[in-house]
Amino acid sequence: MKFTRITVDPQQMGGVPCLRGLRIPVATVVAMVADGMTEAEILAAYPDLVRDDIAEALRYAAEAVRERELPLVGS
Repeated sequence: MKFTRITVDPQQMGGVPCLRGLRIPVATVVAMVADGMTEAEILAAYPDLVRDDIAEALRYAAEAVRERELPLVGS
């Protein structure tokens, strides 16, 4: 899978994946979605983003999780 909107620069934000070279980490956008924010609310909070940025951040996060197992606590 190719991600055209995700950038990683060791000189910016400690090298964490960001959107389009902006100082907006993918993790921040994913957390906003997880917290129940709507697309419109996220775009209002970060006017430099566009809809495609949010979608690609979610695809990137899904692929990152698919790449490794995470420990889960049994219920």
